[in-house]
Amino acid sequence: MFISGSVAGSSDSRVPADADININSIKDYKINSNPYFSLMVRVNSDGGKYPELSLEKLLDREEQRSHSLILTALDGGDPPRSATAHIEISVKDTNDNPPVFSRDEYRISLSENLPPGSPVLQVTATDQDEGVNAEINYYFRSTAQSTKHMFSLDEKTGMIKNNQSFDFEDVERYTMEVEAKDGGGLSTQCKVIIEILDENDNSPEIIITSLSDQILENSPPGMVVALFKTRDLDFGGNGEVRCNIETDIPFKIYSSSSPI
Repeated sequence: MFISGSVAGSSDSRVPADADININSIKDYKINSNPYFSLMVRVNSDGGKYPELSLEKLLDREEQRSHSLILTALDGGDPPRSATAHIEISVKDTNDNPPVFSRDEYRISLSENLPPGSPVLQVTATDQDEGVNAEINYYFRSTAQSTKHMFSLDEKTGMIKNNQSFDFEDVERYTMEVEAKDGGGLSTQCKVIIEILDENDNSPEIIITSLSDQILENSPPGMVVALFKTRDLDFGGNGEVRCNIETDIPFKIYSSSSPI
């Protein structure tokens, strides 16, 4: 931490002085008790004394932004006289705090029908420093190029949007790493996981694998006329297929294990 200070109590902002000489001149200096600063009294070449303030404990602006001290000068007269000066010390910020994300991992589920350009998720980080040291920009880091093409990240706000339409059948999950960097160069990362939810956007397909063109009129019941299979690219209940035929014709559908 850097510190800056000012002295209040005299028009020229210097420590107290005494116009008397010899024993009646300044004999000692004192400051109020505090855990951060100590006072040493130095003697210059002509015998004059002056105070020297030194730092005893590391300062932390995030805990205490300023410190108030009272410097007292005592002379050697009888009775002794004294004067005081108020010292205000402001603690200036250094970039000693990296950004911190509100979460280490962000996880969200989105419909594959979400239109392009929609807000998807906003990551947020804070910094205990001040000024430029607390200004945060957001970047993709260690993220696949295909994912970077799919999403855009606002460097100032941390808002993530989708650039393209999703397709659950192509990609079910996107994983990316976002970096928050402050104006002093300190950074931290978080993980973002985006799950794509399936929508019923695919029609079932019927694939004929075998078909008899002609059937004899005396063919016994249960004779196989056609073999076919079905498929649906959707997931879960959206991918389940039921087959039906008209009820007024002399045919019936059977599955591999039971009739449908």
